[in-house]
Amino acid sequence: MRVPFSVHFCVCALAIAAMAPAVSFGQLPTFQVLPAPDSKINFHVNASVDLTGVFEKWAATLTFSTPNVESGVLDIIVQAASVNAGSGLKEGKLKGGDFFDVKNNPEIRFKSKKIINTGLDAYRVDGDFTIRGLTNEESLTLKYQPDHPDEGRIQGQMIFDRRQYGMTHGIPLIKIADRVEVGVDLKIHRTSGPRPIQSKQ
Repeated sequence: MRVPFSVHFCVCALAIAAMAPAVSFGQLPTFQVLPAPDSKINFHVNASVDLTGVFEKWAATLTFSTPNVESGVLDIIVQAASVNAGSGLKEGKLKGGDFFDVKNNPEIRFKSKKIINTGLDAYRVDGDFTIRGLTNEESLTLKYQPDHPDEGRIQGQMIFDRRQYGMTHGIPLIKIADRVEVGVDLKIHRTSGPRPIQSKQ
């Protein structure tokens, strides 16, 4: 009995697919982002009175779908009410409706959509930044500082205009700028897989 061509083609295709190497989970870079105090997320706003602080509660993940660094996804979720600005008066104002509005929008989030390798261990990370329930695309500029083959730090900054997120008010008796600087200093530990492959510069 003659085997139909379509059946023969399908059998061959399946055989080729079975022989082709596949990237297994163990071959993907897998990282753990260590929490505070090993890592921190802070902010700074130029103001007539120092307006600098940190967030005490947050979670971050760094995942890869291929061995290439461009496939990485950095996801940071901050509990807005955990802001520590060194003053109850400042923190109360920041948590209120004029700024973070933590009652209605408890989370601040950055989720990357694209990682661009800009130099040796240097990256621009474009993603969706959400605060007060409003989302815009922003960019993190990051530098990776290896401590040893399995651990290192990703450090960098994102700058945004607070008015684009509805934070148009000020703080009584304090003159504050519109530009907000967010700093990230994350210690990461590679739990399995290779180090991500960088693009050739």
